[in-house]
Amino acid sequence: MLSFEAVMERLKDILSKEIGERKVYNKDVAQALGITPEYLSMLKKRNRLPLQEILDFCAARSISANWLLYDQDPHSLCERTEKFAYVRFFKEVNASAGGGAINYEIVADKLYIDMKIVEVLGGERELRFIEAIKVSGDSMEPLLKDGSIAFVHKGQREIKKGGIFVINTPYGLFIKRVRLRMDGKVELISENKEYAPELFDPHEIEVTGKIVGVVEKV
Repeated sequence: MLSFEAVMERLKDILSKEIGERKVYNKDVAQALGITPEYLSMLKKRNRLPLQEILDFCAARSISANWLLYDQDPHSLCERTEKFAYVRFFKEVNASAGGGAINYEIVADKLYIDMKIVEVLGGERELRFIEAIKVSGDSMEPLLKDGSIAFVHKGQREIKKGGIFVINTPYGLFIKRVRLRMDGKVELISENKEYAPELFDPHEIEVTGKIVGVVEKV
């Protein structure tokens, strides 16, 4: 972070364009920040910046706080930010690849992902349909491992052609390979052969979405 004096000089430069040709003093900076000159003087002696007030100052003027406080080029920050996107991540929701998972609290966080992963998931246009959840259990191993993060495309719920889906059942939330049988029943199939297939009537289940990608736990 830049020194107290360096930040003050930058603030004065910004204010000079607002105030006009006259010299800008510390009292002008204090007024612009919404604090008293005495408080600013005390902070100067302690070599402490009024960070919250400076952030509000920057936000009101659409100025990069990173530039003001750290001398970082805003354009370089934009370039780095554009390399990432995010999807909603329900980290407290476990979709079972085992015996079934029942989840009561549903709170979404942001999961930031590299743009290379975005392309694998179908591109930026598809991100609005994609959410991330945790895999629980070993019934889908070695394809999906316990603790991995699975990406669910909520716009893809058609099971006629098969695939791996997140299925909500009376016994909890499952990640399973799905097959629609000739008798109309829905068969949930595990990759791990130690788990027997399970049958449901279509009205007993709800298809949440199709698994379109996975990231193994670190």
